[in-house]
Amino acid sequence: MQRILSSMRKAIEAYKMIEEGDKIAICLSGGKDSITMLHAFKALQRFYPKKFDIIAVSVNPGFDFFDTNFLHNICDDLDIPLFIEKSNAKEIVFDIRKEKNPCSLCANLRRGVINSIAIREGCNKIALGHNQDDVLETFLLNLLYTGSINTFSPMSYMDRSKITLIRPLIFTPEKETKRFIKKNNLSVMPKVCPMDGFSKREDMKNLIFSLSKNIPMLRANLFGAIQRNLKDWKIEEGAHNDL
Repeated sequence: MQRILSSMRKAIEAYKMIEEGDKIAICLSGGKDSITMLHAFKALQRFYPKKFDIIAVSVNPGFDFFDTNFLHNICDDLDIPLFIEKSNAKEIVFDIRKEKNPCSLCANLRRGVINSIAIREGCNKIALGHNQDDVLETFLLNLLYTGSINTFSPMSYMDRSKITLIRPLIFTPEKETKRFIKKNNLSVMPKVCPMDGFSKREDMKNLIFSLSKNIPMLRANLFGAIQRNLKDWKIEEGAHNDL
């Protein structure tokens, strides 16, 4: 937990993700990243100088074996309120539209439900569990498939809903969330999406792994380029960041 909290707090302080009195809706999918983030937020709440409240939110997209009891047990153990909403994303994306590249549409549908829960429960921020690997993979996806130099932002304010999206795990490599789950003997929800392991994002993950064998500094160089060249990623002067 110390390792996770260290990288998470660096991101929070570098981009001023948490302010006094925030109420944060933590997205809980049941995967390793969201479970790790949920535990880290609960731990952070005990000592962080700025006081904030947290809830957990989840969307059942309609896939078989989506285990709501599993998520409730996680949140009950941590004494965190959980709000789950049923969505028809699976029906829309796979049955009706039969999308060949469904990830973007599915994410947008899921995010709409999450925003609705957050507004209803009085939250002003939503925490997403994107890790450092997700940052790099999205960067390469945009570069190679759209010709744009971009990735998602550490923080994004949504004018329509008046809610800010924060991504506290952006400095945390995926291997660290895997290590946390394994070391603490935590279970994760089985992956239910039929596209898991077959998406373009998975191709980018494999590309980074392959290139890193011959370029040991690849990940650090890519992440450094993002921070130096993307406006939303530039760290304010005086912010703590020693990565």
